[in-house]
Formats: sequence, structure tokens, C-alpha cells
Amino acid sequence: MNPPIFQICAADPAVTALLGTGPTRLFPFGEAPQGVQLPYAVWQTITGTPENYLGQTPDIDSYTIQIDVYAGRGSEARQVAAALRDSIEPHAHVVGWNEESTDPDTGHKRYGFDVEWHVSR
Repeated sequence: MNPPIFQICAADPAVTALLGTGPTRLFPFGEAPQGVQLPYAVWQTITGTPENYLGQTPDIDSYTIQIDVYAGRGSEARQVAAALRDSIEPHAHVVGWNEESTDPDTGHKRYGFDVEWHVSR
């Protein structure tokens, strides 16, 4: 019931060149380990809706997911975001670029964007 973001991105050599393998540092919301190596990214579902029809059950779900990249430098966060974007766009649509910021507790740079993903059931 979730978009296949990890499967798509972890299979992309440009993404794994930046986020590694074993594990690929792309985590569901709230699951990034404490002290994880930079850069890394997290994703979460912002909203989702089934494609409802009269007379039949939905055959597709639409999700808006937010992706946030954390890195030591802003340029590095942008580079990872671009690799993720390039990996995702053949499968889904980027629908928004979110703010760039610095985490006040860690000093990590953050770059985020939103994706609209349609998932067949």
C-alpha cells in the first residue's frame, strides 16, 4: 500500500553512489538510525486517496510523499535530491520543491520535495 520508492531508488546506481548500499540510506519516516552517516534521505506519506469508482473497487491508489535529504553541505543535499528526482521521475511526478533549511539541533542541511505517485493495486 505504499509507493515503491525504496525499490526504485535502491536499484539506481546514481542514488546508491551517494546513499550507499547495505543499507541504502533512504529510510521511511522515523526509521533513520541515530547517528546515521550523511548524506541520507527519509520519506513519508503526506496524503493518499484511492481511485474510487461506481460499481467496482478501486484499482489504483494515489500518494503524495515527501522526501527530505539531509547532508553536511547544502550542495550535497541538492546533489542527492537531484539523483532521487531522476530515479523517481520515470515512475511518478515531482509536484513540489520544499524549503531548504538547516536543522537547528544538528546543523545538517535539508532539502525536500514532494512526489505524486500512482500505485496499481
